Amino acid sequence: MTMGKKLRECLREDFFRKKGVLSQSDLAKLSGLTQSTISSIENNRVNLGVERAKALARALGVHPAVLVFPDWDQSVA
Repeated sequence: MTMGKKLRECLREDFFRKKGVLSQSDLAKLSGLTQSTISSIENNRVNLGVERAKALARALGVHPAVLVFPDWDQSVA
C-alpha cells in the first residue's frame, strides 16, 4: 500500500473527514498546507513526507505516526 493511499484511508477514516465536518479546505486552513496539496496526498500524486505529516497530525490532534503507519499493530511489535 502506498503512502498516499494510507494517508487517504486514514484521513477518510478520521471522524471529522468521515462525517463531512472537516473538508479539505478546512484541513488546509488548520494545517497550513494548501487544499491542492491535501488533495494530491489523498490521491497519491505527492508523497506525504515528514513535515506534511507533522502539519496534518497537529491539525488532526494525533501523533504523526498515526498518519505514517496507520496499519501498525502494536500487539505484534
